Amino acid sequence: MAAEELTLQSHIQHHLTNAKMCSTENGLAFNKACSEAGFWTWHIDTLAWSIGLGILFLMIFRSAAKKANTGVPGKFQCFIEMIVEFVSDNVRDTFHGKSKLIAPLALTIFVWVFLMNLMDLIPVDFLPAFAGWVGETGFGVDSHDVYMKIVPTTDINMTAALALGVFLLMIGYGIRMKGIGGFIKELTLHPFNSSNMVVQVLLIPFNLLLETIALVAKPFSLALRLFGNLYAGELIFILIGAIGLMQLPLHFVWAVFHILVIVLQAFVFMMLTIVYLSMASSESH
Repeated sequence: MAAEELTLQSHIQHHLTNAKMCSTENGLAFNKACSEAGFWTWHIDTLAWSIGLGILFLMIFRSAAKKANTGVPGKFQCFIEMIVEFVSDNVRDTFHGKSKLIAPLALTIFVWVFLMNLMDLIPVDFLPAFAGWVGETGFGVDSHDVYMKIVPTTDINMTAALALGVFLLMIGYGIRMKGIGGFIKELTLHPFNSSNMVVQVLLIPFNLLLETIALVAKPFSLALRLFGNLYAGELIFILIGAIGLMQLPLHFVWAVFHILVIVLQAFVFMMLTIVYLSMASSESH
């Protein structure tokens, strides 16, 4: 191990670096070779863990649906039904439009984001060290050149992708409920309006600027809120892990507190998604 890799800074940097894959003139390249690859660099650890956890979510709920019965439910069925009813109640209280998509979407967001956040409770050195061992023994790669971030929501690319999906749904619902003309009017005739046609025309650029900023700020805040909270939590786990065996009691204390953050951030992301889609589908204008 190189001396520079023994420092706390290099330890933190290693744990906060994604496993990258990119295409170069010489073919596929990985990690450090992708430092200048530009936009089209794939974070393969984020993709693998997020897709894997998404499949796990589908398998769990599919299994619960297949085993569901009208008699006395088992503990597993009760647990799944509690989650479904919890999400359904929040959608019913928050979304004031009519759509068969919102409840399944809200359930997917809540459980999927929760599972991705939950990976933060796995000791920070365990899976990255295992990945390094596999790379070193199986492929002859220096273990310190193998990167593995197992919490997808600590990657701004993942949270931005989730927020972008919500943003596209907001626009889609807005156009569906109001029509293209109504959607454009909402962006250009609010919040300032006047009965004088000339004044109203002059106000259009200001309204468009303010409404566009307000529209874009919603997914932007969604992405940064989830990323910031989970990134900060992961950083604290890494700092605790750097102290050696004495990390165990501190890790436990922080993990107990962080469970609240994990659940809360999944809930907040779900609720804001429902609120934004409810606002987009509102016909008040």
